[in-house]
Amino acid sequence: MRLLQFSTSHYCRKARLALGYKAIPYQTQNLSPGLHRLTVQPLTGLATLPVLLPQSAGQPEAIGDSSAILRYLETYQPNPSYIPTSPELTRQVWLWEDWLDESVGPAVRFAYYDFRAGEGRSLDPSWSSQAVIQIVRWQYGINSAAVRQAQARLALALEILAPWRERPYLFGDAFSIADLSAAALLSPLARIPRYRQEAPWLFERISEIHRLCGEPAPPGLES
Repeated sequence: MRLLQFSTSHYCRKARLALGYKAIPYQTQNLSPGLHRLTVQPLTGLATLPVLLPQSAGQPEAIGDSSAILRYLETYQPNPSYIPTSPELTRQVWLWEDWLDESVGPAVRFAYYDFRAGEGRSLDPSWSSQAVIQIVRWQYGINSAAVRQAQARLALALEILAPWRERPYLFGDAFSIADLSAAALLSPLARIPRYRQEAPWLFERISEIHRLCGEPAPPGLES
């Protein structure tokens, strides 16, 4: 299998965690922002990454969107599963996966790129890095008002996720896509000191899940 990705994308990290958890061998292909459309749109009709290419007879040519990739991998290789056996828990973890994708993931993006353009500029002050950051800020309309809204959304998300501090899994007694999605989509916050100070338990969980999935720790959590 081949995963088309942006190496720094937390949505692409989500796909890598899923592949790693299921121990499915794969290769990554890093694409350039903007130019990636030339590769991706003919495959999926979308302009977003990740895109998974199964490269196997009888399998789809391409699967776009991280949620679709998670669903595909569960059918492609059911064990180990990251879907609960209980129908009620299954509904809950997919609802959480959607909330994390549609609300928390974008809020993390806004907070992270605002940080990287300001206080966190020193992480990589190179022209190329700062150019990408400014392109992303322009592309998503990241301004001061939107960042304040994102920060408020993240504050609420951390309250909702607080029970994770006391237990290893968000639902039931087994690892699920809720844990996987939270670990991937919140991982960029590890570079922002205020979140490391406010919620150290969150980054313990994120590190644990990366170890479980055989994925290198995200930037800021390297041992």
